[in-house]
Amino acid sequence: MLHIQEIRKNPDGLTFEQGFDLTQELQMRNPEILNVADIVASGKVQYEDGLYFLDYDLSYTITLASSRSMEPVDQKENYLVNEVFSDGHSGKMDQDLIADDLVLPIENEVINLAESVADNILLHIPLKVLTSEEKASDCMPSGNDWQVMTEEEYQKNKQAQKEKNSPFASLQGLFDEE
Repeated sequence: MLHIQEIRKNPDGLTFEQGFDLTQELQMRNPEILNVADIVASGKVQYEDGLYFLDYDLSYTITLASSRSMEPVDQKENYLVNEVFSDGHSGKMDQDLIADDLVLPIENEVINLAESVADNILLHIPLKVLTSEEKASDCMPSGNDWQVMTEEEYQKNKQAQKEKNSPFASLQGLFDEE
């Protein structure tokens, strides 16, 4: 928790480096998350012209199921987070910025760093997760009477089926010499 009174007292802002254990909270909000470890946020928050600027480097290791095989995959993530907060007391301009989701509201005179970290982890969950073996090979999973195919393979297969089921397909080769 970063108290806005402390932030205002320091003209250069407050620096922080903090570790978090948010695995249970993140799993409750997104059951696809198997584990989140080594969460560290290090950065600075400062007050300027009625706004609070929160800038930090977020790093963690997230474990998700592979998109193909459902095997657990650990992914190391590291990126910068920039958020702007307002206490809403500065007037109509701040209210308009909050309404447009350009500025986040401050509740109870504190900026909740853990909430910011959790929200940003959830926003950065990748859609495609593959093991190193799956990245190296082009093989897709398959089983009895089914297989996973790429969009390109699907379109080719669809075109081949269309040509095969054409009423003129039986006339193919009618005039070929034997």
